[in-house]
Amino acid sequence: MDAIKPLPQVSSFSASVFTFLYERFRDSSDLSQSPGLVSELQTEISELDQRLSGLNRQLESGLAAYASFSDRVGGLFVEVNAKLADLSSSTCVLRSASDGGKEEETTENVAGEELPSLAKEVAQVESVRAYAETALKLDTLVGEIEDAVMASMNKNLKTSRSSGFEELRLHAIKTLKATEEILSLVARKHPRWGRLVSAVDHRVDRALAMMRPQAIADYRALLSSLGWPPQLSTLTSASLDSKSENVQNPLFTMEGSLKSQYCGNFHALCSLQGLQLQRKSRQLGSHKGENVLFHQPLWAIEELVNPLIVASQRHFTKWSEKPEFIFALVYKITRDYVDSMDELLQPLVDEAKLAGYSCREEWVSAMVSSLSLYLVKEIFPTYVGQLEANETDLRSEAKVSWLHLIDLMISFDKRVQSLVSQSGILSLQEDGNLVRISSLSVFCDRPDWLDLWAEIELDERLVKFKVEIDNDRNWTLKVQDELISTSNVYRPPIISSFFLQHLSSLIERSKSVPAIYLRARFLRLAASPMIQKFLDSLLLRCQEAEGLTALTENNDLIKVSNSINAGHYIESVLEEWSEDVFFLEMGTGQHNPQETPGLENFTEPSEGIFGEEFEKLEKFRLEWINKLSVVVLRGFDARTRDYIKNRKQWQEKRDKEWTVSRTLVGALDYLQGKTSIIQENLNKADFTAMWRSLASEIDKLFLNSILMANVKFSNDGVERFKEDMDILYGVFRAWCVRPEGFFPKLSEGLTVLKMKEKQVKDGLSRGDKWLRENGVRYLSEAEAKKVAKSRVFS
Repeated sequence: MDAIKPLPQVSSFSASVFTFLYERFRDSSDLSQSPGLVSELQTEISELDQRLSGLNRQLESGLAAYASFSDRVGGLFVEVNAKLADLSSSTCVLRSASDGGKEEETTENVAGEELPSLAKEVAQVESVRAYAETALKLDTLVGEIEDAVMASMNKNLKTSRSSGFEELRLHAIKTLKATEEILSLVARKHPRWGRLVSAVDHRVDRALAMMRPQAIADYRALLSSLGWPPQLSTLTSASLDSKSENVQNPLFTMEGSLKSQYCGNFHALCSLQGLQLQRKSRQLGSHKGENVLFHQPLWAIEELVNPLIVASQRHFTKWSEKPEFIFALVYKITRDYVDSMDELLQPLVDEAKLAGYSCREEWVSAMVSSLSLYLVKEIFPTYVGQLEANETDLRSEAKVSWLHLIDLMISFDKRVQSLVSQSGILSLQEDGNLVRISSLSVFCDRPDWLDLWAEIELDERLVKFKVEIDNDRNWTLKVQDELISTSNVYRPPIISSFFLQHLSSLIERSKSVPAIYLRARFLRLAASPMIQKFLDSLLLRCQEAEGLTALTENNDLIKVSNSINAGHYIESVLEEWSEDVFFLEMGTGQHNPQETPGLENFTEPSEGIFGEEFEKLEKFRLEWINKLSVVVLRGFDARTRDYIKNRKQWQEKRDKEWTVSRTLVGALDYLQGKTSIIQENLNKADFTAMWRSLASEIDKLFLNSILMANVKFSNDGVERFKEDMDILYGVFRAWCVRPEGFFPKLSEGLTVLKMKEKQVKDGLSRGDKWLRENGVRYLSEAEAKKVAKSRVFS
C-alpha cells in the first residue's frame, strides 16, 4: 500500500487556492463532493496539458520558420558584404596602377553605375527584414489573442477560477491594444503592406467576434447577480413626479469583491469598445484618406438600460391611453439613477481612455432612445391608423391625441436635456447631440410622420385663426404693445398680433425638432402656409373694398390702409427674424436628402426660410400703396378737367380777389381730404411712399395737360399759374419742408415761364448749356423750348 503523502503547509497556499477551497468547502457537508471535484480537476489538468503540448508544437514550428527566414536574410547579407568587399578591392588595385589615369576613370564609372543599384538592393533587404520582423511580431501577438480568447471561452476555467478568467480577458485586451498600435503605425508608414494589415485584421476580427458577445454575456450575468434591474413594482402614478429618496440602487450598494468584479467587467467592456472604435477609425481613415469621427452608445450603459426598459414595458402597456405616465416613469428612472453614472462609472470610462464619452449623457441618451423606440413601435402607428380612418370623429380624436403626445415629447426633452446640461460637459446646440437626447428624433427616420404633424398643427391653427379673421373688430383695433417697438411705427390692427402668436407658436415647436433640416421642413409645411393664409386674407379684404366702390369711399381707404399696415408689420417681423441664428442655420440649406428621400425639394433659398413669403408681402404692399395713389389721382384728375380745359385763363387778367383759380379749389379740397384720411390710418413709411408717388403723378399730369399743351401764358397767366401751384404745394407741405422738390418739372416749367423775353431768346439759341446754367435739370431741351415758346410777352 502506498504511503499517504502528508498535506502541504497551510502557509504555502496561494490566495487563489484559499479562494478555491473556500468556494468549494464551505462546511463539512461539502466534503462528500471531493471525489467529483478530484475527477473534474484531473479532467481540466488533462485538457490544459493537451493545450500546452499544442502550444509547444506551435512555438517549435514558429521558431523553425523564424530560423529558416533568418538564415535566408543572413545569406543575403553575406552576399551583399561579398559584393562590397569585391568592389573595395578592385578599386584599390586599379588606383595603385602606374598608368592609373585611364583605369581610375574606368573604376569611377563602374562605381557610379554599381553603387545606386547596390544601395537599392540594401534598402530592399532592409525593407524585407523590417517586414519580416513586423509580421512575426504581429503573428505572435495575434496568436496570444487567439489563445487568450479560446481560454476565456473555457467553461471550467470560468466557473472554477474567476480571477484567472478576468486576467486572461485583460491580457487579451492589452494584447489587442498593442496589436492595434502596430497596425496603425504600419498603415501610416508602410501603406504598401496592405495585405499584411488585412490578414491581421481578419484574424483579429474573428477573435473580437467571439470576445465581445462573451464579454457582454458575462456583464449581463454579473448585473443579474447584483439585483439589476431594481424593482419597479412600488412605483405609482402619484410618485412619478417626485424624486425617490430611498431608491434602491444596486450600483451604490455593492461592495467588496463584488464591486471590484463589476468595475473590472465595466472597464473591460469599455476598453473593448474603445479598441473597436479605434480600429474602425483606422480602417476607414486609411481607406478614404480622411479621419472619420464615430460615436456609438456605450455598450455597458446600454446593458444597464435594456433590462430597465423591459421591466418598464409592463407599466407602459397599462398606460397606452395615458402616455403622460409613460414619459413620467422614464424621466423618473433617468433622474433617480443619473447620479451614479457620474460618481461610480465615469472614472472607469476615463480610465479606459474613451475620449468624448460622458456616462451621464450616455445614460440619458440610452433611456431616451429606448423610449423613442417604444413610441415608434407602439404609439405612433396607432395614431397614424386612426388618422387614416374614414370616421370623422375618430380622426378628430387622433389629431388631439397626436398634439397631446407632441406636447409630452417636447416637455420630456426639455427635462432630460436639463439633466445632461447640469454636468456642463455637453453643448446642446450641436445638432448631433440634440438628436441623441431627444424623443423627437423619431422624425429623423420617419419624415412622413413629421409631415403629418405639420399638417395637424397647421389645421389646428387655421381653424382658430379663421374665427379671428372673421371678426371685423380685430381689423380696426390697433396693436398697443409697448414691448413691440415696430407696432408704433406700422400701426397694425390687432389681427396681426393674433397671427404672430400663432406663427410664433409654430416656430417655438419647431425649435424642439433636433435636426436643422427637419426644422426647415416643418416650417415650410406649417408656417409658410400660415403666412400665405394671412396674406390671402389681406388681399381678399382689399379686393372686396376695391370691387364694391373702386376705393372711392373713405371706409374702403381705411380698410386698405389697415391691411397694408398689417402686411408691413408682419413683413418687418419676418425681416427681423431672418437675422436670427435659428433662421440663418436653416437658410444655409443644410439637409440630408440621401437619408431622407424627397427632402431635396425643401432646400431653402439664400434669402432665408421665409424669403418667398417676405417677397409676396412686399409685393402686396407696394401694389396697394400704388393703388391708393392711383385712386386719389383719378379723383383729382376728374375734378381738374374744367381747370385744364380753360386754356384762355392764362391770357386773361388775374382776379386779385382770388388767390387760387376757382376751378381748382374743389380738386385741391378733394386731394387734401383723401390724403388726410389715408395719413390718419396708414403707417408713416407707406404713407410717405404714397404721397410722393401721388406728387410725381400730379407733376406729370399738369406738365402734359397744361405746359405741353400749346397753351399761351401772359404775364398775369404766369402769376396765376404760380399761385395755383403754390397752393398745390401747400397741400404737401404738411409732410415735407420743401414740397416743390417733389414737383420737379412743374417747378422748372415755372422757372422758364418767369424768364425775361431777352433771356428766353438768348437761351433758345444756346441749347442745353443755358438750361443747366439756370438750374433746369429735369426738363429736357425739347420740353424747355416748348414751355418757353408758350410765353407771350406784352
